[in-house]
Amino acid sequence: MSKISLELGSGGRLMRDFIAGKIVPSFADPLLRDLGDAALLPGGLAFTTDSYVVDPLFFPGGDIGRLAVNGTVNDLVVSGAEPRFLSLAFILEEGLESEVLDRVIRSIRTAAKAAGVRIVTGDTKVVRRGQGDKVFVNTAGVGRSIARPRPERIRRGDKIILTGTLGDHSLAVTLARGEYGLKSGVRSDCAPLLFLLPLWKRGALWMRDVTRGGLATVLSELAERLPYPLLIEEDKIPLSRPVRAAAELLGIDPLFMACEGKAVVVAPAARAGDFLRRIRAHPLGRRAAVIGEVQDRVGRPGELLLRTGVGGLRLLEPLTSELLPRIC
Repeated sequence: MSKISLELGSGGRLMRDFIAGKIVPSFADPLLRDLGDAALLPGGLAFTTDSYVVDPLFFPGGDIGRLAVNGTVNDLVVSGAEPRFLSLAFILEEGLESEVLDRVIRSIRTAAKAAGVRIVTGDTKVVRRGQGDKVFVNTAGVGRSIARPRPERIRRGDKIILTGTLGDHSLAVTLARGEYGLKSGVRSDCAPLLFLLPLWKRGALWMRDVTRGGLATVLSELAERLPYPLLIEEDKIPLSRPVRAAAELLGIDPLFMACEGKAVVVAPAARAGDFLRRIRAHPLGRRAAVIGEVQDRVGRPGELLLRTGVGGLRLLEPLTSELLPRIC
């Protein structure tokens, strides 16, 4: 690749190959090599960072400020850490209206308070008009590790739980741009996933928030690390009516659409029922479902398979191109 393309920001295979082939070898640090949502540091700390370039800045159900806080908080939660402290850095374009920045700052303050995290350091830079796009945000987060994801302990029969409907964030942001001339009441699911933290103490084996690349990419990456195939059931995957309708109309596969308030959890087979009840007891998890399992009856080790609504099997692979750019 001689030039950087949008696909590198997709969260899919090209982005992963870029990071694994160019970034990781340049630093050769064992803490970086795992490529988790957060690095688990000595002393029981977890550390993560993320940048946000969403367009538009404000959309139904959220905005770039709320997205930055919750996205960083969720990366810590699914890494087995209780979020504590965040940094906040702005890259601002010359000419940005001050009331826009004030609105973003208020949203960040509200989201941080709701998530129980403190903004303790940061930075601000300004670029010339035309050299940015209003506001870019970077947040880094530090948390206290309470558990460690254990994909090596995943066994045949363990269950895959999705905490809610897919694609609401992608659709809300996309329609807010007005490019398709469509209207919908769908709102972004942007929210902190703190209610999942107790599941680590109850034996959760692995978690990921379903962001860029979608469910198919997230589970494909997990499957590649396992000596078993993963099987998910199309009929069991919860979708909202607007997402289902828009996906059919626009030809977008919901399995590759991003969320900002949903996660996928691998639970030990014997505890899956208890996990599901606890997740559904929270308002953010009411539509949670067991959507599949780890098994070895069909497929080969390392594969992610979808049993379709008509009973066929479809091999799922990570996203290979930019589906919906600048959604986070």
